[in-house]
Amino acid sequence: MRRTDLEPVLEAKEVSKRFPGVLALDGVSLALRPGEVHALVGENGAGKSTLIKVFTGVYQPDGGELRHQGEPAAFGTPMDAQRAGISTIYQEVNLVPMMSVARNLLLGREPRRFGVIDAAAMNGEAERVLAGYGVDTDVRRPLRTLGVGGQQMVALARAVSIDARVVIMDEPTSSLEPREVETLFGVIRRLRDQGIAVMYVSHRLDELYQVCDQVTVLRDGRVAHTGALADVERLRLISLMLGRDLNEVRSHGMTRFSRDRAAADPAGAPDGGESRRSPAVEARGLTRRHVLDGVDVSVRPGEVVGLGGLLGAGRTETAKAIVGALPLDGGQVLVAGAPVRAGSTTAAIRAGVSLLPEDRKAEGIIPTLSVRENIALAALPSLGRAGVVSDAKIDRVVEIFMRRLRIKAASPHQLVSELSGGNQQKVLLARWLAVRPKVLLLDEPTRGIDVGAKAEVQALIDELAGEGLGVLLISSDLEELVEGADRILVLRDGAVAGELSGDDVTEERIMATIAEQSDG
Repeated sequence: MRRTDLEPVLEAKEVSKRFPGVLALDGVSLALRPGEVHALVGENGAGKSTLIKVFTGVYQPDGGELRHQGEPAAFGTPMDAQRAGISTIYQEVNLVPMMSVARNLLLGREPRRFGVIDAAAMNGEAERVLAGYGVDTDVRRPLRTLGVGGQQMVALARAVSIDARVVIMDEPTSSLEPREVETLFGVIRRLRDQGIAVMYVSHRLDELYQVCDQVTVLRDGRVAHTGALADVERLRLISLMLGRDLNEVRSHGMTRFSRDRAAADPAGAPDGGESRRSPAVEARGLTRRHVLDGVDVSVRPGEVVGLGGLLGAGRTETAKAIVGALPLDGGQVLVAGAPVRAGSTTAAIRAGVSLLPEDRKAEGIIPTLSVRENIALAALPSLGRAGVVSDAKIDRVVEIFMRRLRIKAASPHQLVSELSGGNQQKVLLARWLAVRPKVLLLDEPTRGIDVGAKAEVQALIDELAGEGLGVLLISSDLEELVEGADRILVLRDGAVAGELSGDDVTEERIMATIAEQSDG
């Protein structure tokens, strides 16, 4: 009997989940069968985390049903799901760092003698279990003294050792060394052989094709594809995740209608435009363990450089590293040829580099402040003397940028939280333009805003570049990258997989670059 003929041990049938203003899951069906490793993939906002939380009792579905071993099921709490044999290993280790390794492994199931925990038996059992996962350590030591990879392996061992029928792994290799990854894959194969169902969530294509049998692709809360992974070539998998029609991309090539900018071709810079030939910002060898691996990026004045790649490729991390918001193990950032102090956002801003963050609500706007206060925030040091800020200068700057960016607000004193998403994004742009940067790093600048506001933001990016501002454009929207960028760097697993320019700046070439490098 084929695995696909077996009755699912856990199944979602037409499951929906709604949050205020968002339909996170829209009729999602997914079946996990005994002895099968099922990949769950999708970009940011696809619904992966929500589906995991429905499976594990964190959320209750608003529509559809869950079935466990063929029967309707309702998990009111994560403990209910765990009692049913559903274990989850999260990207962030969720154990007790001050307790011993052994206590963490057997927490709630410690062997007892005369009603008291039998420490010797507990430690011996922990050593035996962890040996099977390649972890050789003193199990009496506090968990926090292990490296992140060691802690992740303890979390894995705990999840599997509770008589699990289903193991859900959410980005389990994000903190593991290559040796530990191989150990994990061995464990997954062992689980498969034991008839345990595994749901494997990862953005790393190499891993998926090594260990997974089936794949389900989520996009915008819906199932875009489900079936045998071996039947899906890598380029098609990428196109499904990104929402592009592969046949259309291949037949039309998505030819780029680029702007005519001298900056796109340094050899064509106008006379006297020597500054256009030199990078406004240059990042060399940006390295952060498990995050970035020797990333090189340069942006010339008046140039829009796109940064593409799948979720987890290192796009946001590269931008944060350039602006000093991500500590690095190695590498250097130069602005107009001068080194910038590493790990200092203040030094980066003073040098002329500003970042519009991906999450404008958590990292951008200050909702309790007005439009005026949000715009002026970064420029305050330059708007006063001897620590006294000029209200007249603030009003003048705010008026200029509200008019230029066409920010729709009742007045500058309206709370920024009351504006639409597109206008909030314009307020953030105004904040960073007010400090007169040399380079603007834009991380998903049009995500979550309406079509009209999106077109306005894209037109503004063109206008700013035309005035000589260097722009690093990060987007998961391939069309936005192709239409907006002069050249594109494609990232994969924290490293540069390729650079595209000229006629190669197409959606097909972006996806092909990701797929080609995956084969390596």
